Parts: sequence; structure tokens; C-alpha cells
Amino acid sequence: MPRNIKLAIGILAIAVIAGLLSLGGLRRHMQGLQVNQSTEEQARRAVLEPPISTPTDRPAEAEIFWAAGPGKVASTAIELPLSADPVERSRQLLQALIANPPTPEERTLPASTTVLGFYILSDGTAVADFSDSLAAETPSGILSESVAVNSIVRTLAANVPQLRRLKILIHGQEVDTLAGHVDLTGFFDLNPASTQPASDASGATVQPQQQTRASGAAPVTPSASQQTAAAGKIATGSAKAPK
Repeated sequence: MPRNIKLAIGILAIAVIAGLLSLGGLRRHMQGLQVNQSTEEQARRAVLEPPISTPTDRPAEAEIFWAAGPGKVASTAIELPLSADPVERSRQLLQALIANPPTPEERTLPASTTVLGFYILSDGTAVADFSDSLAAETPSGILSESVAVNSIVRTLAANVPQLRRLKILIHGQEVDTLAGHVDLTGFFDLNPASTQPASDASGATVQPQQQTRASGAAPVTPSASQQTAAAGKIATGSAKAPK
């Protein structure tokens, strides 16, 4: 074999080995960044949204629905201190959903998301008000948005039987979609007495119910009373079919 060919093969082999070593180092560096980012997010969350504790908290096994592949969610049983009050219990569950995914790949909601308010009307309608980051940082797309909404809906449905349906708000306001695809103008079934469950076992996209909508309705704010604030957002008006 000519000397120049041997030399080229040798150089190529060295380059391949160096590339593999560099790739391994890059992978370890990325894993380190993920760990550091997770630690920073947890510290920031502890300040912005400290854990909820109530006098009626008791250790309980909760079903939390995290991502299980493209467009799918699956339940994981974890033990949490959960309140007997359905409002506080719901907030605790949503905090766990946001803050404690088993792996980064199983995360369904942006880590910076916070629950600004949670209200329950007398008919079992729940109103969950999330921070802007839920809409701004959820990747736009039918699969990613469906996973985000399904994780919220199925986690609440599995652990808070008092809830009948759910309305999702972003910073106190009704929005048309989460990030351009999944319709948020309607309600999502949780534990309805005589209708179908929120979504099938495969984790398919949750379809909102048809809702009545009032043009220019006042936003829900934590300072207003629970029923008045929530009812102001879902007051009867002209019906709008979900997209």
C-alpha cells in the first residue's frame, strides 16, 4: 500500500477517535447543563411558588400524568401530601406535575409555569389560571400542546373526584389556543356524571366541550371571590364551537 494512502488512513483514524472522544465529552457537558438547569429551576420555583401545605394534608398515592411519547401521556403513581380541600389539593397536584417530572423527556409543562389561581364553582366546574409561560414556552404543535393539556386534565380527573369539568385560563384571560393549535375556548371533561371520560387510554388529544362565551368578559383575578371571578369569565353568551 502506498505510503501516502497509509498516512491518509492514519490521519482519518485519529480524526475519528478524536471525534468520538469529543462527542462523549459534549454529551457529559450537556447532561451537566441539564442538571444545573433543573437545580436552578427548582430554586426559582421555591421562591416564586413555594410548596402548598394545609392542616388537612395526608400522605396519599397520586396519579400524575407525564409524557409517554409523541402525543401521549401515562400515569405514574407517586406519594404526595395532599389536602382534603379540593382547591388546595388541585394546586398541589399541578405543582407536582410541573416541578417533579421523573426525567426531562417526561416533562409536559414548561418548568417556569406557575399556577396563579384555582377556583371551583358550585356545579363542579374548575377554573385553572396559569402564568403566561404555559402558552409562551409550550412548543407550538398539535402533539406537544395535546400532551400539555392532557397531562393537566387527566391528573386532575384521576385525583380530585369533585371536579366535573375544567376551564384553562392564561394570566386571568381566556385565549383561543394554547400555542396555536389546541383549542382552549371550551371546557374539558374531568369527572362528568354521564358523559365520556376526558380522553382515551392511549392519551389521545382531549377535545373541549362547546362552551358559551361572553365578549369582553372580565378576567379572573385572585383578589375576587371564587365564584364571582370564575363566573365572570364563563358567563353565558353566544356559543362557539371548538376548533
